[in-house]
Amino acid sequence: MTERDIVDDFEDEQRDLYDLLVSVADDQWSRPTPAAGWDVRDQVAHLAHTEEVAHDTVTGGPRALSIEAANYDAPEGFTEAGCDQGRAMVPGAVLEWWWKAADRNRAALRAADRSARVPWGLGMGWRAFVTARLMEHWAHGLDIRAGLDRPGTDTDRLRHVAWIGANAVPYAFSVAGIEAPAGHTLRFDLTGPSGDLWSFGADDATDVITGPAGQWCRVAVQRMPASAATDLVANGPLAELALARARAFL
Repeated sequence: MTERDIVDDFEDEQRDLYDLLVSVADDQWSRPTPAAGWDVRDQVAHLAHTEEVAHDTVTGGPRALSIEAANYDAPEGFTEAGCDQGRAMVPGAVLEWWWKAADRNRAALRAADRSARVPWGLGMGWRAFVTARLMEHWAHGLDIRAGLDRPGTDTDRLRHVAWIGANAVPYAFSVAGIEAPAGHTLRFDLTGPSGDLWSFGADDATDVITGPAGQWCRVAVQRMPASAATDLVANGPLAELALARARAFL
C-alpha cells in the first residue's frame, strides 16, 4: 500500500458508514449499541469529537490530544465529553458535525509531513496514525451496525486494521503488564476477505497466528473475545498470549 492509498481507504471506510447513517431515521439514533450506555448517536458523536482532536493533533492546533485530555481527571472524561456534546444535538446535526470533522481531518492528513511523529498517545508515525483513525471508525462502525441491526461486509481495508493490531502486540503486553516469552517471535498469516494471504512478521518466526483476518481484527479491537474466534489458531506460547491479550487502541 502507498501512503495515499491509506488515506483513500480511510475515506472509503468513512463513506461506507456515512451512507448507512444518512439512511437512518431519527428515532433509530437512540438505539443501544454493544458499548454499555452508548446509543448510535453517542458512537457518531465520539467519532466527530475525536476527528476534531485528531485534526488539531496533526496540525498543532489548540485542541491537540495532549491539551484536550489534560482538561479531564481521567481518560473516561475525555471520551464522555464527545458523547455529551452530541446528546445536546439532533441526529442530523451530529451527522453533519462528524462528516465535516472527518473531511477536515483527512485534508490535514494528506497535507501532513509523512516523516513527522504524531503526538497521539505514546507517539505514532504518520502511517500508524492514519491507520489508527481508520481502525477506530471500523470498530465503532461495528457497534453502530449492531445497534441498527444492519451488519456490513468485511472489505480488504481490514488489511490496515490487521497490520496495526499485529504491530500493537508489544503495546498490548505493556498494558497487561506481561512480558513476551524469551526467545520467541511472532508472525501472522491471515486470510483477507478476498482470499488473499496477509502476512505480518518474520518468515522464520517461532510462533504463528493463522486464520481469517476479520476475526483477528475483531479480537484486536475487542469486539470479539478470543474464545469466540474459533477459526484463529495460535501456534506457540507467544501466539497464545498475543491472541489472549490483543489490544490495538489506547
